[in-house]
Amino acid sequence: MIPALNENNNIMRLIPRVMQVIAASNCRYEIIVVDGGSIDGTPETAQQLGAIVIHQTERGYGGALKEGFKAARGECILTLDADFSHDPHFIQALWERRDAADVIIASRYVESGSASMPFLRKLLSIILNTIFSKTLSLPLKDISSGFRLYKKRVLDALNLESRDFEILEEILIKCYAEGYRIFEVPFAYAQRDTGTSKARVIKFGYAIMKTFFRMWRLRNSIDCADYDERAYYSRIPLQRYWQHRRHDFITENALPSGLTLDIGCGSSVILQTIKNAVGLDIRLNKLRYMTRHHKPLIQGTLWSLPFKDRSFSCVICSQVIEHLEPGAAPCDEIARVLRSGGRLIIGTPDYGGIMWNIIEPLYGFFKRGGYKSEHITCYTRESLLAMLHDRGFVLDKECYILKAEMILVLRKED
Repeated sequence: MIPALNENNNIMRLIPRVMQVIAASNCRYEIIVVDGGSIDGTPETAQQLGAIVIHQTERGYGGALKEGFKAARGECILTLDADFSHDPHFIQALWERRDAADVIIASRYVESGSASMPFLRKLLSIILNTIFSKTLSLPLKDISSGFRLYKKRVLDALNLESRDFEILEEILIKCYAEGYRIFEVPFAYAQRDTGTSKARVIKFGYAIMKTFFRMWRLRNSIDCADYDERAYYSRIPLQRYWQHRRHDFITENALPSGLTLDIGCGSSVILQTIKNAVGLDIRLNKLRYMTRHHKPLIQGTLWSLPFKDRSFSCVICSQVIEHLEPGAAPCDEIARVLRSGGRLIIGTPDYGGIMWNIIEPLYGFFKRGGYKSEHITCYTRESLLAMLHDRGFVLDKECYILKAEMILVLRKED
């Protein structure tokens, strides 16, 4: 897919080269040129050379990409610029790595990559990529490269809002938030061959700032696939302490033998630490993210666990039950899948003490997009123990984090 605006001289040379490279890959393909209103014969030349031409209706580079994504019929979509800054021969290198990730980037800023461009433009590009990568905790070096290979199913799942070049950052960040894999391949970027650049610095700067703040909210919300993992490695001392204390107590008390079920695992480091464990979560993006840790993962709900009776020696249910409507069914399900003599490790805020009732409003104020708004059932130590005792559980030990979050270790007795 090639967005183009008054690129006739480049298009007449680019399309034959693209065809030559793709033909060597022995795959079926189509070439789509999204024309932004050219007056130099670009669409006519593209059609004569065998490309499908889409006459862009939504303005901007972002509009071109969105219309091209919608029209594309292939399982993979490769995007490149029309100005020869993206060497068409590099298409082969991206195609060969198509199974390595859901998005493959021709990257200028990873090791062995390079960018031949004016000093000021390169400096601004490096600053932009560094700010996005560091501030939003993205393990990527080049998030503004437009030379990419996508799986179409990934793009179909995204709701893209940007209208101009900032769409490149939005796509990658939303892909990462959905748990998709992104891989960078070293690439040598060259200046455009002929014609003039369509980028406008001031307009782009304003748009990229708006996009940055939108993406910052997304990256720090519970909807992001790696939210739980990021909390464990948080730069905020209190959050990092809380997560480490929870992780250490739970993993120390999980049974070393037998199979463990981690309910509502998210992207938690707890599941990553325990060796013989299965993760269950209702959010598909978090499970998708966790596939990189090679754990057995299942999408499901605590209301109806997709396992046979007495399947597990240990069940972990940390920070889950407060998100569910009141009712005994979740505890009944836990008791059903846990073997006799098995261990339950369950954690939730203690609304019977003063500390959590002080901390929760502060957490909701300072951590917008966090879990506070999703706490719909308030447990006390006494109410939770009573409900679990009625289902054959006996308390073995307990832990409190800052006298606010309780973590109970119980034994199941028939």
